[in-house]
Amino acid sequence: MRDAERARLFYLETLELRPDEHSKWEFWVGDTCFSIWQPEQFGGEFEPQKNAIALLHVDDVEGVRSELEAKGVEFVGETFDTGVCHMAEFTDPDGNKLVLHKRYAPYS
Repeated sequence: MRDAERARLFYLETLELRPDEHSKWEFWVGDTCFSIWQPEQFGGEFEPQKNAIALLHVDDVEGVRSELEAKGVEFVGETFDTGVCHMAEFTDPDGNKLVLHKRYAPYS
């Protein structure tokens, strides 16, 4: 992350993810732990994640999208329907892709 504290506040205050009780730089989505990675501490350079996106399950994509837009989050395009789920893409302050996701079709 370019600014770890800014990222931390985004994930904890804007997205309201559950903080880890043992680490300032980790937080939880369900049973999945996310961590703020600072590659500069290990001799690397920061780049936004290009090979993966985090799908954040929500019960109401449009409702959560509206709440986040009210907090200043900018979405990429409109909410879309894949034929099995509704999705709305946005980025964190450092350009990492995140998606609000709600599957509505039954698993086959």
